[in-house]
Amino acid sequence: MVTGSNSSGPQPPHVTLVPASVDEQPPEAPEDLEMVLPSPQTFFLGGLFALSLFVVLYLASSIFLPIVLAFVLKLLLQPAVRLLERLYIPKPLAALVAIVLVIGSVVGMIGVLSLPAATWAQKLPEGIPRLESHLAVLKAPIDALQRVIQQAEKVADSPGDGKAVVELHRDLGISGALFAGTRAILDGLFTTVLVLYFLLVYGEIFLRRIVEILPNFKEKRQAVDISQQVEEDISAYLVTITVMNLMVGAATAAAMYLCGLGDPLLWGAGAFLLNYVPILGPLFGIFIFLLAGLLTFDSLWWALLPPALYFAIHLVEGEAVTPMLLALRFTLNPVLVILSLVFWFWMWGVPGAILAVPLLAILKIVCDRVQSFRVLGHFLEG
Repeated sequence: MVTGSNSSGPQPPHVTLVPASVDEQPPEAPEDLEMVLPSPQTFFLGGLFALSLFVVLYLASSIFLPIVLAFVLKLLLQPAVRLLERLYIPKPLAALVAIVLVIGSVVGMIGVLSLPAATWAQKLPEGIPRLESHLAVLKAPIDALQRVIQQAEKVADSPGDGKAVVELHRDLGISGALFAGTRAILDGLFTTVLVLYFLLVYGEIFLRRIVEILPNFKEKRQAVDISQQVEEDISAYLVTITVMNLMVGAATAAAMYLCGLGDPLLWGAGAFLLNYVPILGPLFGIFIFLLAGLLTFDSLWWALLPPALYFAIHLVEGEAVTPMLLALRFTLNPVLVILSLVFWFWMWGVPGAILAVPLLAILKIVCDRVQSFRVLGHFLEG
């Protein structure tokens, strides 16, 4: 998956956010595009700052994750809000309509897919004998691994405290974990929606205040340029990816229906959501479709058909269509994309993996437009 921004593109058009007194100043010469390596002191101080920032983001994830998620969703919904404004709908009402439509779509999708998902969850215990027959080749290594694990547990477990720990976990762990997890998710969703609404309505105030306090025209123009480029590029990326994911979901649903897997809406929605996580999401999807095929079909070769169809759809989308649409605007180092996915998944879980590519793209856009960081921007280049 590629994303980012090309620093050699044309300069942005005239910006209305710059005060009138600043617009009257003559434009300055374009900045020198030569990349200068920062000093060792800059590397050291920058590394300390980045380490401190990541520690804060990890420890206060319950606060920062909803804010970052709201900022990225704002970039996704901003075109829709502006379209509603062109239809003479006030911005507060347009932002509310966009958020309600998104929440309604998510709630509706959950309601439609909850019954098929529960049905497949019930099929899993019943399909274990079928899985064992399909995976008979791996039965001997799995049995050997189970024996090793059981022997290790016998050596590690002490006779006195194990039962009490198990009983305590059985009494308090499941219900407490479910309650705490549900409450944390609801708190995070409420914070995200609240911050998202105010960003959609009043987000430009931050840019105006930054432009007003910057000392000279060059820095004012740079701040507006970075803000506009982040909004344009990331919005284009998110909208393009969302449209392509919808097409992938529709194609996957049709393919699963034709091959007889059943519940095509469930598999289409799964493919749609998994495609937001580059590389790792489709790999997990292949495993899911393989498991579903093994649970459904008696023939091993027929069971391999659903993951093969899903892989073919992803191959066409991920290696041909989406790169062709985004290549003119986005370029990122694929290795850094993988490292970013792993890092943000470790930091914030599944939401972090979804946010990994947009955050890396924003970093590259900023680095390409700040003279001191252009070396890092070049390093992020695909």
